[in-house]
Amino acid sequence: MTPAVTPAARPRQVRRTLPTEEARDLLELVRELIHKEIVPVADEEEAAARFPREVFRRLSGTGLLSLPYPQEYGGGGQPYQVYLQMLEELAAARLTVGLGVSVHTLACHALAGYGTAGQRAAHLPAMLGGGTLGAYCLSEPASGSDAAALRTRAVRDGDDWVLTGTKAWITHGGIADFYTVFARTGAPGPRGITAFLVPGDAPGLTAAAPERKMGLGGSPTAQVHLDGVRVPDARRIGAEGEGFAIALAALDSGRLGIAACAVGLAQAALDTALWFTAQRHQFGRPVLDFQGLRFMLADMATQIEAGRALYLAAARLRDTGEPFSRQAAMAKLFCTDTAMRVTTDAVQLMGGYGCTSDFPAERYMREAKVLQIVEGTNQIQRMVIARDLAGPPGR
Repeated sequence: MTPAVTPAARPRQVRRTLPTEEARDLLELVRELIHKEIVPVADEEEAAARFPREVFRRLSGTGLLSLPYPQEYGGGGQPYQVYLQMLEELAAARLTVGLGVSVHTLACHALAGYGTAGQRAAHLPAMLGGGTLGAYCLSEPASGSDAAALRTRAVRDGDDWVLTGTKAWITHGGIADFYTVFARTGAPGPRGITAFLVPGDAPGLTAAAPERKMGLGGSPTAQVHLDGVRVPDARRIGAEGEGFAIALAALDSGRLGIAACAVGLAQAALDTALWFTAQRHQFGRPVLDFQGLRFMLADMATQIEAGRALYLAAARLRDTGEPFSRQAAMAKLFCTDTAMRVTTDAVQLMGGYGCTSDFPAERYMREAKVLQIVEGTNQIQRMVIARDLAGPPGR
């Protein structure tokens, strides 16, 4: 018996450990929105590479685009461990949505953490709850993993800065309403970089055609060109030369977002494989009854639970103000590698059907590979972990 071509079963109600009644209500809100607005069209929209801008407006309007930021500026005031669990739910429904929320949160981090009180009051309410969407601009065509080698320049001109250069691999490039841009204002190296908040409609800011990626076709990734873009000094975030430290601090938190997205994607793949193997019959019984397949499913579930525990442990450190850079790198590394293993196994469990676009398993597998690369490749994560453990090489 071959299962009818139907949408794969969506993720089951994963048991959550949420600290307050408010957080539990948020979870119900997220699941309701997923059920009504994301799941019914996710496969079709992703196949057509459509960006769900209306979904993001809905998330913004309900406060789900601002969960970890202060309430005084329109944020949700939630602990990071709560935010990440909501993010996992969104990513399990459609990774384009989960990743988009993570990137928007990343783009808000610099201003929320390092802006002046006046800057936060002027810009954060619209960024957090005004229906706008952000992008984070650090990487360049010639400086990906070596981000401190960036070449985009910002030159002072009176009360303005003039930005010139090209940013690469920018999620939401060309559709973002604001960009957190890191540019060189001083000597080569990490101490010569400054952060700026650039409006999406600034004259001289343009985007190239979106990259043709192997996965996440609904999430636009593009080069962003800055051709003499003028930015008032009032939009400089932090002190001159402080930009690289701001960028790295944002990435620590952003890596936890990617870890949560990876766990959500892996959970979706596991649930799809469970659904399929229960429906598919061979040799007179469901293939789910065969011990070899059951062992694969058990390993997949164990890896997912371990990844979830790892990112939540790192989030609790962040919530209590403890250092968490190493744990964030570990979570990003482990969870995205887990997503790659689990999605690959899901395709294997489904056999030939797993290789077809009639089922989402092959899409999950392609998307998992992207997560091993974004916001620092997993080789970079290993460098971060090793440096924290043993110090820089040669010491």
